[in-house]
Amino acid sequence: MGDHKEQPLRVGAAVRRRRRALDLTLAVVAERSGLSVPFLSQIENERARPSRSSLEKVADALRTTAVELLAAADPACSVDVVRAEETEETEPTFPPRVRSLVRGHHQMHASEFTGDHDAGREFQYRNDQLMYVADGAVEIEAEGRAYRLGRGDTLYLTGGVRHRWRATVADTRVVVVAVAEHIEAVRDRPRR
Repeated sequence: MGDHKEQPLRVGAAVRRRRRALDLTLAVVAERSGLSVPFLSQIENERARPSRSSLEKVADALRTTAVELLAAADPACSVDVVRAEETEETEPTFPPRVRSLVRGHHQMHASEFTGDHDAGREFQYRNDQLMYVADGAVEIEAEGRAYRLGRGDTLYLTGGVRHRWRATVADTRVVVVAVAEHIEAVRDRPRR
Protein backbone atom coordinates (compact mmCIF):
# COMPACT_ATOMS: atom_id res chain seq x y z
CA MET A 1 0.00 0.00 0.00
CA GLY A 2 1.60 3.26 -1.10
CA ASP A 3 1.45 6.58 0.69
CA HIS A 4 1.75 8.65 -2.47
CA LYS A 5 -1.05 9.25 -4.95
CA GLU A 6 -0.77 11.26 -8.13
CA GLN A 7 -2.55 14.57 -7.55
CA PRO A 8 -3.65 17.31 -9.95
CA LEU A 9 -1.09 20.03 -10.54
CA ARG A 10 -1.42 23.62 -9.36
CA VAL A 11 -0.02 25.65 -12.24
CA GLY A 12 -0.72 29.08 -10.69
CA ALA A 13 2.43 29.11 -8.56
CA ALA A 14 4.54 28.23 -11.61
CA VAL A 15 2.96 31.07 -13.59
CA ARG A 16 3.58 33.53 -10.75
CA ARG A 17 7.22 32.42 -10.30
CA ARG A 18 7.90 32.76 -14.02
CA ARG A 19 6.18 36.17 -14.24
CA ARG A 20 8.14 37.48 -11.26
CA ALA A 21 11.42 36.06 -12.59
CA LEU A 22 10.84 38.11 -15.74
CA ASP A 23 9.86 41.11 -13.59
CA LEU A 24 6.51 41.47 -15.38
CA THR A 25 3.23 42.82 -14.06
CA LEU A 26 -0.08 41.06 -14.53
CA ALA A 27 -1.09 43.91 -16.84
CA VAL A 28 1.85 43.22 -19.17
CA VAL A 29 1.09 39.49 -19.25
CA ALA A 30 -2.58 40.29 -19.90
CA GLU A 31 -1.66 42.53 -22.82
CA ARG A 32 0.72 39.94 -24.31
CA SER A 33 -1.68 37.02 -23.85
CA GLY A 34 -5.01 38.66 -24.68
CA LEU A 35 -6.40 37.43 -21.33
CA SER A 36 -7.81 39.66 -18.61
CA VAL A 37 -5.90 40.74 -15.49
CA PRO A 38 -8.62 39.33 -13.18
CA PHE A 39 -8.48 35.94 -14.95
CA LEU A 40 -4.66 35.85 -14.70
CA SER A 41 -4.90 36.74 -11.02
CA GLN A 42 -7.38 33.90 -10.50
CA ILE A 43 -4.98 31.49 -12.23
CA GLU A 44 -2.04 32.58 -10.06
CA ASN A 45 -4.17 32.26 -6.90
CA GLU A 46 -5.50 28.81 -7.92
CA ARG A 47 -9.10 30.08 -8.15
CA ALA A 48 -9.29 29.25 -11.86
CA ARG A 49 -7.83 26.45 -13.96
CA PRO A 50 -6.78 27.62 -17.40
CA SER A 51 -7.79 25.65 -20.47
CA ARG A 52 -4.99 24.25 -22.61
CA SER A 53 -5.47 27.18 -25.02
CA SER A 54 -5.32 29.77 -22.21
CA LEU A 55 -2.27 28.10 -20.69
CA GLU A 56 -0.49 28.27 -24.06
CA LYS A 57 -1.33 32.00 -24.33
CA VAL A 58 0.06 32.59 -20.83
CA ALA A 59 3.18 30.55 -21.65
CA ASP A 60 3.77 32.54 -24.86
CA ALA A 61 3.41 35.79 -22.90
CA LEU A 62 5.98 34.48 -20.39
CA ARG A 63 8.38 33.34 -23.15
CA THR A 64 8.09 29.67 -22.22
CA THR A 65 5.90 26.70 -23.09
CA ALA A 66 2.83 25.17 -21.50
CA VAL A 67 4.84 21.98 -20.99
CA GLU A 68 7.49 23.89 -19.01
CA LEU A 69 4.84 25.58 -16.85
CA LEU A 70 3.24 22.21 -16.12
CA ALA A 71 6.64 20.72 -15.29
CA ALA A 72 7.25 23.54 -12.79
CA ALA A 73 3.75 23.26 -11.30
CA ASP A 74 3.23 22.26 -7.68
CA PRO A 75 1.29 19.07 -6.94
CA ALA A 76 -2.00 19.74 -5.20
CA CYS A 77 -1.23 17.28 -2.40
CA SER A 78 0.62 18.73 0.55
CA VAL A 79 1.69 15.49 2.24
CA ASP A 80 3.90 12.71 0.86
CA VAL A 81 5.65 10.09 2.99
CA VAL A 82 8.92 8.54 1.79
CA ARG A 83 9.53 5.39 3.82
CA ALA A 84 13.04 4.49 4.99
CA GLU A 85 12.96 1.17 3.15
CA GLU A 86 12.05 2.78 -0.20
CA THR A 87 14.95 2.94 -2.65
CA GLU A 88 15.31 3.96 -6.27
CA GLU A 89 16.03 1.26 -8.84
CA THR A 90 19.32 2.89 -9.88
CA GLU A 91 20.60 3.11 -6.31
CA PRO A 92 23.59 0.91 -5.44
CA THR A 93 23.05 -1.58 -2.65
CA PHE A 94 26.40 -0.85 -0.98
CA PRO A 95 27.76 2.35 0.62
CA PRO A 96 28.20 5.04 -0.45
CA ARG A 97 24.62 5.71 -1.42
CA VAL A 98 22.24 8.60 -1.97
CA ARG A 99 18.56 8.45 -1.14
CA SER A 100 16.08 11.10 -2.21
CA LEU A 101 13.91 12.23 0.69
CA VAL A 102 11.45 14.17 -1.48
CA ARG A 103 9.63 12.69 -4.47
CA GLY A 104 8.73 14.61 -7.59
CA HIS A 105 9.21 18.15 -8.80
CA HIS A 106 9.02 20.53 -5.82
CA GLN A 107 10.44 23.82 -4.60
CA MET A 108 12.77 21.93 -2.27
CA HIS A 109 15.01 18.90 -2.68
CA ALA A 110 16.36 16.78 0.14
CA SER A 111 18.80 13.87 -0.06
CA GLU A 112 20.48 11.61 2.45
CA PHE A 113 24.10 10.64 1.75
CA THR A 114 25.40 7.54 3.56
CA GLY A 115 29.09 6.63 3.61
CA ASP A 116 31.78 8.48 1.73
CA HIS A 117 31.56 9.96 -1.74
CA ASP A 118 33.90 11.59 -4.27
CA ALA A 119 35.65 14.08 -1.95
CA GLY A 120 37.32 15.75 -4.94
CA ARG A 121 34.01 16.69 -6.53
CA GLU A 122 33.20 20.38 -6.22
CA PHE A 123 29.59 21.50 -5.87
CA GLN A 124 28.03 24.85 -6.66
CA TYR A 125 24.27 25.24 -6.47
CA ARG A 126 22.23 28.08 -7.85
CA ASN A 127 20.16 28.39 -4.68
CA ASP A 128 20.68 28.03 -0.92
CA GLN A 129 21.23 24.70 0.81
CA LEU A 130 21.56 23.32 4.31
CA MET A 131 23.77 20.37 5.26
CA TYR A 132 22.91 18.44 8.44
CA VAL A 133 25.14 15.68 9.86
CA ALA A 134 22.75 12.99 11.13
CA ASP A 135 25.53 10.54 12.10
CA GLY A 136 29.32 10.54 11.91
CA ALA A 137 31.45 13.50 10.88
CA VAL A 138 32.38 15.44 7.75
CA GLU A 139 34.91 17.98 6.61
CA ILE A 140 33.61 20.69 4.31
CA GLU A 141 35.71 23.14 2.33
CA ALA A 142 33.84 26.32 1.36
CA GLU A 143 35.00 29.81 0.50
CA GLY A 144 38.62 28.86 1.19
CA ARG A 145 37.93 27.63 4.73
CA ALA A 146 37.62 24.14 6.16
CA TYR A 147 34.79 23.28 8.53
CA ARG A 148 34.60 20.12 10.63
CA LEU A 149 31.07 19.07 11.51
CA GLY A 150 29.95 16.28 13.82
CA ARG A 151 26.65 14.61 14.61
CA GLY A 152 23.88 17.20 14.92
CA ASP A 153 25.86 20.06 13.31
CA THR A 154 24.55 22.04 10.33
CA LEU A 155 26.15 24.25 7.69
CA TYR A 156 24.16 26.76 5.63
CA LEU A 157 25.46 27.73 2.19
CA THR A 158 23.99 30.55 0.13
CA GLY A 159 23.50 30.02 -3.58
CA GLY A 160 26.68 30.20 -5.65
CA VAL A 161 29.12 29.10 -2.94
CA ARG A 162 31.59 26.53 -4.28
CA HIS A 163 32.24 23.71 -1.85
CA ARG A 164 33.33 20.11 -1.46
CA TRP A 165 32.97 17.68 1.40
CA ARG A 166 34.02 14.27 2.61
CA ALA A 167 33.04 11.92 5.40
CA THR A 168 35.74 11.53 8.05
CA VAL A 169 34.00 8.69 9.93
CA ALA A 170 32.66 5.42 8.51
CA ASP A 171 28.87 5.17 8.06
CA THR A 172 28.43 8.95 8.12
CA ARG A 173 24.94 10.16 7.17
CA VAL A 174 24.48 13.69 5.83
CA VAL A 175 21.12 15.22 4.92
CA VAL A 176 21.27 17.97 2.29
CA VAL A 177 18.21 20.20 1.84
CA ALA A 178 18.28 22.66 -1.05
CA VAL A 179 15.99 25.09 -2.82
CA ALA A 180 15.24 23.52 -6.21
CA GLU A 181 17.26 24.67 -9.20
CA HIS A 182 14.13 25.71 -11.14
CA ILE A 183 13.27 28.27 -8.46
CA GLU A 184 14.51 31.78 -9.11
CA ALA A 185 15.74 33.01 -5.74
CA VAL A 186 14.34 36.45 -4.98
CA ARG A 187 16.75 38.71 -3.15
CA ASP A 188 15.43 41.53 -1.02
CA ARG A 189 14.91 44.49 -3.29
CA PRO A 190 15.75 47.96 -2.05
CA ARG A 191 12.69 49.97 -1.08
CA ARG A 192 11.93 53.09 -3.08
